[in-house]
Amino acid sequence: MHGSISLNTERINRRKIFNDPVYGFITIPTDFIFRVIEHPYFQRLRRIRQLGLAELVYPGAVHSRFQHALGAMHLMNEALLSLENKGVVISAEEKEATLLAILLHDVGHGPFSHVLEHALFYKVSHETISELLIRKLNILYDGHLSLAISIFNGTYHRAFFHQLVSGQLDMDRLDYLNRDSFFTAVAEGKIGAERIIKMLNVHEDQLVVEEKGLMSVENFLVARQHMYWQVYLHKTAICAETILLKIFERVKDLSEAGGTEIPMPLVLRKFLEEKITLDRINEEPEILEMFVSLDDMDIWSAVKLWANHSDRILSVLSRSLLNRNLFKIKFDKNYDLNILRNNLRQSWADAGLEKGEEKYFFREGIIRSSGYDLHHPGIKILWKDGKCMEITEASELPTIRAISNIVEKNYLCYANDVYLQDISD
Repeated sequence: MHGSISLNTERINRRKIFNDPVYGFITIPTDFIFRVIEHPYFQRLRRIRQLGLAELVYPGAVHSRFQHALGAMHLMNEALLSLENKGVVISAEEKEATLLAILLHDVGHGPFSHVLEHALFYKVSHETISELLIRKLNILYDGHLSLAISIFNGTYHRAFFHQLVSGQLDMDRLDYLNRDSFFTAVAEGKIGAERIIKMLNVHEDQLVVEEKGLMSVENFLVARQHMYWQVYLHKTAICAETILLKIFERVKDLSEAGGTEIPMPLVLRKFLEEKITLDRINEEPEILEMFVSLDDMDIWSAVKLWANHSDRILSVLSRSLLNRNLFKIKFDKNYDLNILRNNLRQSWADAGLEKGEEKYFFREGIIRSSGYDLHHPGIKILWKDGKCMEITEASELPTIRAISNIVEKNYLCYANDVYLQDISD
């Protein structure tokens, strides 16, 4: 019939090529991997920013978890090909499973990535949610993801596969450093991922780096440290995240108190008005389905609604986030936080804040960063004589040993005078 449209869901060839701004053309290796990419669980990652609210600091940081997952899969494919060229035996099933494990490693991220991870769930990490979602997909695809699950959670007997997915030199880190530095234009985060991948090998079933790749790994660790302080823990990003968390705190408190109607997307209401634990997720399968329908758009639409809410605190905080009127922040190394705290109490009183309301306008916390974690399986350097050595021992750079130390900074994030004037009005 003329004018009718026929949708053929059975494609002869599902393999596709994505044009990635970081690596160029990325080929999807198998038909099944492309089927997984097409699933709504994975497509949702298009609507979740990789760096949360970092775009308020770096305007170019608008890339998504979808892009990152594809990039990590591309690097994993390159790494597996390189290992095979060095004589490491990898079956077709192991290869596809490892690619699926890295592709889906972030599928459990919620809106704004890490920012709201603990605001939506109670003591449930995004890694746990990712595994739960992969298990649901495994049922849907008749067990085709079983090997990917064992590689993802580290139960597969060949340990190096899991180390490529989740380790201190995994494809996740190689991609997010390259990608985040590209979109933020922070040149210090650029790493030689291609060279590092070429230097990878397997020794006694463990992932290692050949001796000639030592300098590239040193650069990788230094770049990661730079990115943490310049991007991931940027003081302005902390201020923006604080406002969003305070908005959620106010909504939860108003909901518990009752008597105030708070408009929001229905799917978001359950997570803000109820305590969602892992036990509840396991007991109520619909919770997981509700979660995977949430993305950044739901949060922004809710904040836009709340900007005009009758509750003065909720509206001021929401308008401030929308208009980038952010909190200020001070660190204890360059300011006496006790003096600042006392001065703020007086400002809050002058603004007419009622008892307990000041908690929405400040946040105290600690930021921690370590370029290399000595408490987790480390990066091993394989010397030409067959011996393996920890990177901190193999490197002659004092910088590498220094960045293994955990650096902590206490901070006080607080509303400036503009906020208090809005409240008093």
